[in-house]
Amino acid sequence: MNDENKPTTSEETEEEKIEEKEERAREYDASQIQVLEGLEAVRKRPGMYIGSTSSQGLHHLVWEIIDNGIDEALAGFASVIDVVVEADNSITVTDDGRGIPIDIQKKTGRPALETVFTILHAGGKFGGGGYKVSGGLHGVGASVVNALSTMLDVTVTRDGKRYYMDFVRGKVNTEMKIIGDAPEHEHGTKVHFQPDPDIFTETTIYDDQILNTRIRELAFLNKGLKLTFTDKRAATAERIEYHYVGGIRSYVEFLNEGKDVIFPTPIYVEGEQDGITVEVALQYTDDFHSNLLTFANNIHTYEGGTHEAGFKAALTRVINDYGRKSNLVKENEDKLSGDDVREGMTAVVSIKHPDPQFEGQTKTKLGNSDARSVTDKMFSETFTKFLMENPAVAKQVVEKGQLAAKARLAAKHAREVTRKKSGLEISNLPGKLADNTSKDPEISELFIVEGDSAGGSAKQGRSRLTQAILPIRGKILNVEKASMEKILANEEIRTLFTAMGTGFGSDFDLGKARYHKLIIMTDADVDGAHIRTLLLTLFYRYMRPVVEAGYVYIAKPPLYQVRQGKFMRYIDSDEELDEVVGQLPASPKPVIQRYKGLGEMDAEQLWTTTMNPENRRMDRVQVTDAKEADGVFQMLMGDNVGPRREFIETNAKYTKNLDV
Repeated sequence: MNDENKPTTSEETEEEKIEEKEERAREYDASQIQVLEGLEAVRKRPGMYIGSTSSQGLHHLVWEIIDNGIDEALAGFASVIDVVVEADNSITVTDDGRGIPIDIQKKTGRPALETVFTILHAGGKFGGGGYKVSGGLHGVGASVVNALSTMLDVTVTRDGKRYYMDFVRGKVNTEMKIIGDAPEHEHGTKVHFQPDPDIFTETTIYDDQILNTRIRELAFLNKGLKLTFTDKRAATAERIEYHYVGGIRSYVEFLNEGKDVIFPTPIYVEGEQDGITVEVALQYTDDFHSNLLTFANNIHTYEGGTHEAGFKAALTRVINDYGRKSNLVKENEDKLSGDDVREGMTAVVSIKHPDPQFEGQTKTKLGNSDARSVTDKMFSETFTKFLMENPAVAKQVVEKGQLAAKARLAAKHAREVTRKKSGLEISNLPGKLADNTSKDPEISELFIVEGDSAGGSAKQGRSRLTQAILPIRGKILNVEKASMEKILANEEIRTLFTAMGTGFGSDFDLGKARYHKLIIMTDADVDGAHIRTLLLTLFYRYMRPVVEAGYVYIAKPPLYQVRQGKFMRYIDSDEELDEVVGQLPASPKPVIQRYKGLGEMDAEQLWTTTMNPENRRMDRVQVTDAKEADGVFQMLMGDNVGPRREFIETNAKYTKNLDV
């Protein structure tokens, strides 16, 4: 009987499965274990070493090489790091440190320079007295960058000679050789590399703004170190220099540019204990918002950690103690809370730890317990002394906290009232919300839609499994210049807070987010842009982790629909409209429909153009530069009219078509 006609039973099928499984088990021997030689593992699984192969991973290559120069600066041997984007989009990083060693490394029997660029975890960060503290984390930088580049060449200047070698996709191409003499006083390392398009399939084009922002940040975090940036792709190829003797004190002044400050010079703390260096810079403004940036070994710890906890505890305790001792806070008054004393505060906390422990895969939360106690001690001692020596300023700081406390109590009362009125609880979702049926936040999307008419079309056209619709009527409150009491009195904002389920402000919990896509869908006119800006201001000020997590998107509905016979296309701009119409035959006359508002689209059109994941276009909102974002929101939405008028006058020329 042939196999085609062989009868099958469930028992025989099960026996065959068991037999096949046993056969596969017998075949699983040493020959099945794949050993990836050298840097092959990095090329096979690049995400394990640089996070991703997206734009973020591409830029991570630059950070790794810069970190090596900063290690030399932290050790006291480098003072200048030059970063250049070459015309062909390759990167050159030069430092004036000691120069990577060129003598033979005993374990490998190869020059140390070669070892650093071809062996994982080879370098001065792993004991042996190379570096007491290092920037970054893993010490895999040079070899990983080499592995993920089509080519990399390195020139080392030390001991009166210049040494050179180059690599192709991580493998030695030119053995180390002397290429010339150098003055005895010259020393340093120059690394030049080209990212591999086979690895970085999304893009190999470097973003000058991302590079510029991080280089400036590193200059702030490493006082006295000069970093320069040159983009040779630009017509001018200007060399931008960053050099801040004041370090993070200059950073706070930079963040507070254009704001009204309570005292002119930021408070600055620096100290070292048990090998941990702590720096804190602090200044108060008349804002409602606080701006706290924390760093560990130059890594921006977005999620905070022990150093942030130590700073916050010290700040709250010292201000309360001073308020009591100076009789500014009465014995029968409640203590000021952490939120109270941080209102209007701009602060940068930066520590350098010899053995940093970061929680999670993203390295954004510091876990070392000793960092908390050291930061607390260092800051509290200096801040206490500052308040005692500056009683007038100290009084302003305490009184600002007291005003915040009064507003907090008023907001608490407002919150309780609004909960009774509309139910600001997850168990009682707002009636205007058309929720999706899935309870999985990762696939759930919340469309915030301008107007009831567009909201109705969106509800009819949506995918009910994944898409929730929340119509908002008119313009929400401008939270940039409003107290929490007023914010909570706004029905549209209360509804949004409730729908998201995250809480807001200091109570915000990203883990409770009911949707991982928060999509702003407004009309393509001036009012729509204003509503979009108001919503972004709300998210940035009171739900910032949603923005930082990449959950916020802006929908891009088309401006026109063009039809001619069987031809139909949606158009995004007047320029595209002219181009398309110009290519159509003269007859019959094309029918052009302009969508002034989302409400003019029916459910099918709205789904097809703006909501269907297969072909919709959306912009993800990202905060790549906290200072720029903060300044833009303050300028556009704050009380100071002058800068806003100047912005409008400067940029009005770029607006070709304005609906008024």
